[in-house]
Amino acid sequence: MHSIKRFIPASFVVLWATGFIGARYAMPWAEPFTFLAIRFVLAAILFAGLTLLLGSRRASREQALHATVAGVLMHGVYLGGVFWAIHRGMPAGLSALIVGLQPLITAVLAGKFLGEAILPRHWAGLAVGLLGVVIVLWPKLGMIGGGVTAATLTASLVSVLGMAAGTIWQKRFASGGDLVSATMWQYVGGSVVTILGSLAFETRAMTVNGELIFAFAWLVLVLSVGAIFLLMVMIRDGEMSKVASLFYLVPAVTAVIAWALFGEQLNLLQIGGMAIATLGVGLATARPAKA
Repeated sequence: MHSIKRFIPASFVVLWATGFIGARYAMPWAEPFTFLAIRFVLAAILFAGLTLLLGSRRASREQALHATVAGVLMHGVYLGGVFWAIHRGMPAGLSALIVGLQPLITAVLAGKFLGEAILPRHWAGLAVGLLGVVIVLWPKLGMIGGGVTAATLTASLVSVLGMAAGTIWQKRFASGGDLVSATMWQYVGGSVVTILGSLAFETRAMTVNGELIFAFAWLVLVLSVGAIFLLMVMIRDGEMSKVASLFYLVPAVTAVIAWALFGEQLNLLQIGGMAIATLGVGLATARPAKA
């Protein structure tokens, strides 16, 4: 089991990075809150079925409430804010750069609310990782269009705070119960936020075609089931500052996937940024040497 767990961080990074590819397929055909609401409802139904199939332990009322709050923050606020900002014209590269602040914010919150000791080596790793993310995303920041407004910047910043607060909440209050049941309640929370957003801000019109169906299938099965379940395992078993540092690798992996699938530019500067981000994650997750 321990040997299998060694592959969880790398698997999570790759799966999480494919979420941006799925969003690229979906967004021309559906509004963001409507798409996310359907995705989260489908994921909640799927996890409800898994709880019955696997005979998972039912969550207590308190556990369900805490998992729902974590889902509101991690899924509803985070993804809802990112998708809404990009849909309103926020450049994806700038949005990803703002999201890149999440590991630093999470480390600060983990030190304050979880009592985790963040050593100077770890702070250095977080800073180096952020530098690597900036370098990887730099070519995408050249065209800053009219989509950068107070509203889209606020939505992006709120989404980052939502993800950081959600992971801390999950670690502190919702890590003791069954992971399958807890994840189901998370998607209930995410569904509430995005359904309200869809009703308040959108027409709920969509064009059903092969790309949209593929995006739903991929994001529900691979992201909402696979990647999120791996994230829940890491939150339960690891220190939050170290888990959060893995998000520094996501832009680099996304850039490689976009280069392979869509022919997007990938230059030597970005490759160097990937190496720097990897170094930062290594510093942030390094274990102290044994005596």
